[in-house]
Amino acid sequence: MRRLSANTFVSIDGVMQAPGGPEEDPTGGFTLGGWGTTQWDDVMGEVMGRRLSAEPDDLLLGRKTYEIFAAHWPYVTDETAESLNAATKYVVSRTLAEATWSGSHILRDIDSVAALKREDGPDLQVQGSGNLLQMLLARDLVDELWVWTYPVVLGRGKRLFEGGAHPGGWTLVDSARSTTGVLIAQYQRAGDVPLGDFQLAEPTEAEQRRRANLA
Repeated sequence: MRRLSANTFVSIDGVMQAPGGPEEDPTGGFTLGGWGTTQWDDVMGEVMGRRLSAEPDDLLLGRKTYEIFAAHWPYVTDETAESLNAATKYVVSRTLAEATWSGSHILRDIDSVAALKREDGPDLQVQGSGNLLQMLLARDLVDELWVWTYPVVLGRGKRLFEGGAHPGGWTLVDSARSTTGVLIAQYQRAGDVPLGDFQLAEPTEAEQRRRANLA
């Protein structure tokens, strides 16, 4: 059984669209592409380096992120590029005709991802891939979520949880703060949503009326 870990950059208001550059994803008239680049520092580089290099994970990517990566990393010669180029890559797409980046395989649907998770093998790591990540969250296929929250409000754009994620509890297992104010939080899936109650054991008459008005 493979674990699936996802890595995502978001603004304070939850937008995850096009953090890497103006030409990355202008879908929907998004004009703030590249918002995630200017606050990068050594703290973030160290965390990302560990994520990409120290863990021998297979990559799981959506088509758009796959095409961005495939047009960049084979032409770079640093440690991150070496790790990504050597990794086995799975790209989820119904329309991609071929995947030419070395070590790449095409999966046609989310059911194929679920089947891949049930196999033995390296853990799976999602980078970016907003549409894919929303589908994975809706199917409750994500075991670990790394959320990098930037101190910026974008106002519009594709949001992390707008696709209807499966309800569930999560545990914060680690966190870090960059010198530029980016919060890096590592969460692991932790069963159902824990529920409680702050109300009085015996509801007041006013509370009873409030509930009756809601019925």
